[in-house]
Amino acid sequence: MTHPARDLLQTTTADLAPDPRSNPLVPRIADGTASRSTLAALALEQSWVIPADRRAFEYLAERSLVRDPEAAAFFRTLAEGEALAEERLSSFAQACGVDEARTAAHEPLPGCQAYPAYVAWLALNAAPADVVLALTANFSAWGGYCATIAQALRARYGFTDEACGFFDFFAEPSPELQSRATAAVRAGLDAGRLDERCAHRYGRLLQTYEAMFWNALAPAP
Repeated sequence: MTHPARDLLQTTTADLAPDPRSNPLVPRIADGTASRSTLAALALEQSWVIPADRRAFEYLAERSLVRDPEAAAFFRTLAEGEALAEERLSSFAQACGVDEARTAAHEPLPGCQAYPAYVAWLALNAAPADVVLALTANFSAWGGYCATIAQALRARYGFTDEACGFFDFFAEPSPELQSRATAAVRAGLDAGRLDERCAHRYGRLLQTYEAMFWNALAPAP
């Protein structure tokens, strides 16, 4: 018999699974019709998202440490992962033709930056266990998108393994992260500090803001 925490993670992830039609860009990358400039825009927007999320996760880890140590361990793992992803992002950006001047001149798209702004709101306002549940549900869709993009970059655009490393990183399931998520949700349930309704609301908004991210990039030439 599975623990209620694992069941809750599975059911919440299934309930919040996005409509495939909510992401118009990944199918275009998959079939090779997305332009190189669109890929460059993706790299540029991620150069803002990744460090912002890392700092939010670091803050969540610090805020959770005393009362919710299991959640703190989850957020520390996320922050460490974002730091690794940031290192790999530069190879993808370079393969897209993004240099320092273009990075400095880039004006972030509001639709792309709504997601990290909301993650920062969660870091400041939400109960840690609720955030763990909401983020875990969201990461399932993100990982699938990254797996599709990594494959397409190789097959359709001729990118090297190094250039695809950013997406490979997120595409691979992380047993350690899943274990930490389960422990944090279990602790939240046992202590009565997990509000399933709030977590579901947070997860729904995360998925909506992620859809905004992809839709904001889709019209790029």
